[in-house]
Amino acid sequence: MNYNGQIAAAIEAVVNAGYLAGATTLIWRGGEVVQRACVGLRDREAGLPIEQDTIFRIASMTKPITSVVALTMVEEGRFALSDPISRWAPEFSSMRVLRSPTASLHQTDLADRQISFEDLLTHRAGFTYGSFHTGPIARAYADALGGDIDSEVAPDDWIARLATLPLIDQPGAAFHYGHSTDLLGLLIARIEGAPLGDVLKRRLFDPLGMTDTGFVVPPEKRDRRSKAYGFDAEGGLTARLTCPGGATVPERPDDMEFVSGGQGLWSTIDDYLAFTRLFIGGGAVDNVRILRPDTLAMLTTNYLSKGQRETAEVGGARLFQEGLGFGLGVAVVLDARRAEPTICGGGEGAVGWPGSYGGWWSADVQDGSVMIFLAQNMIELDQLSQGIGFGVYEAISQFQALGSLKSEAK
Repeated sequence: MNYNGQIAAAIEAVVNAGYLAGATTLIWRGGEVVQRACVGLRDREAGLPIEQDTIFRIASMTKPITSVVALTMVEEGRFALSDPISRWAPEFSSMRVLRSPTASLHQTDLADRQISFEDLLTHRAGFTYGSFHTGPIARAYADALGGDIDSEVAPDDWIARLATLPLIDQPGAAFHYGHSTDLLGLLIARIEGAPLGDVLKRRLFDPLGMTDTGFVVPPEKRDRRSKAYGFDAEGGLTARLTCPGGATVPERPDDMEFVSGGQGLWSTIDDYLAFTRLFIGGGAVDNVRILRPDTLAMLTTNYLSKGQRETAEVGGARLFQEGLGFGLGVAVVLDARRAEPTICGGGEGAVGWPGSYGGWWSADVQDGSVMIFLAQNMIELDQLSQGIGFGVYEAISQFQALGSLKSEAK
């Protein structure tokens, strides 16, 4: 069996076992696509297969996109990484910090310093996701901000409401995964004086030809969307109308203004390839320059201390430890032998960041390769503790391992 067939067969085994509805994979190496597979169904009920142009929710794979666009503005001198965000959002001028993540919202201290743009890009601002907590802060986030992706709260109101919530840590103190990139996206939209979707389109999507990437899928393309699939109480695959945690509504209304720069984009595997090639092309793709090489080097440098890497977690799962660090919006491989492959694989200096709905990518400048895995796999946090939904991680691990063989077969 050839290289392509091995990867397809490995993913097909996970699909046939009922752990995944379908997935698509791609490997770019040596200036061309050397592997591509489409396995399973994008709509099981209608019998529609995963195809090359299937459109997926990419969840937190949105974060690197928003981060890159923010850095295009840094290059232009629109703001500096060290600038306090209160310069453009005075609502954050005097933040309070919870004495512990489970404390009453009144048990707070004054923040030691202002939040900077670097804090947002490195997730060290002190923001979180409410769903990661069981204390009063969890309810406060939900009540104030609405759905994580589809929220009825307008952007300026969302910013103002977030500013009323206490931070869960001092700015700069530790890595806390959360709404930092959502806020970053809304701030760059405020600075530009245009909706975030328009800013991303003008600065990134149009130059790179990412015609199927955006916060909404237009009606004429909706038949290409991957349907949302999750798991029932017994761990069986089942269709979903909304994303986990009430993050979305069944169909986003046309007049909804809020967009999530942290997790709201839809995309295809070829569109995302165009974006990820920036990381192996010194900030440019096919002579289209998005970032200067020195800015890209800054983006892909680890910013976390050893202690911050050791304490970083998502939903109780450790993220970085010795093998991985975090730059300005992406994970960075520090030790390929110890890096967790489902976060980011590749050699030293490789970068990537996965999405909670089954997406994963890695760009490795050492061998000029990009690997991308896309699926639509929705897992509730409490299901993970029951061992439900881990099949997608097995498929990603198999893809990463087989793809690293660097076969010449196509």
